[in-house]
Amino acid sequence: MKFNTLIQKVVTVGLCATIGFGAVSMINAPAAQAATASVSSTKGQNVVNYGKKFMGTPYKFGASTNTTKNFDCSSFMKYIFKKYGVSLPRTSAAQSKVGKAVSKANLKPGDLVFFSSGSRANGKNVTHVAVYAGNGKILHTYGKPGVTISNLNSGNWKKTYLKARRVL
Repeated sequence: MKFNTLIQKVVTVGLCATIGFGAVSMINAPAAQAATASVSSTKGQNVVNYGKKFMGTPYKFGASTNTTKNFDCSSFMKYIFKKYGVSLPRTSAAQSKVGKAVSKANLKPGDLVFFSSGSRANGKNVTHVAVYAGNGKILHTYGKPGVTISNLNSGNWKKTYLKARRVL
């Protein structure tokens, strides 16, 4: 009789432990999935925040990728993304071919956005790159302001927008 009681207790404890551990793993599963889904958007925001530290840094066409004294648009992207483990090609045209395409409506902070603007523009070829900063803003460098934030949905940037790519 005592042996049956002991077996019954062992089975009950084992069953309770199995159910308990199963419930714990079920409870944490959505949190783990959410954490994984937000890693890329968090990383994108980190890239943007890091890039903002260079606000006002002068623009220089063909700037070296080994300096932070000045940037051109693609050397700036190459530099700020490198800190977060993304190795981008040197030119904006080459950068426009990496990662995966993303629609303008689905932009997230950290997405690269491409334009056909400036003296080399023809409306089709990529001549400028920026990083989407959220809330309709882009972080990039050009001309007199140097590293700056602009509105993606107005003026020159709205007219010359071509496409976007997600590299994170």
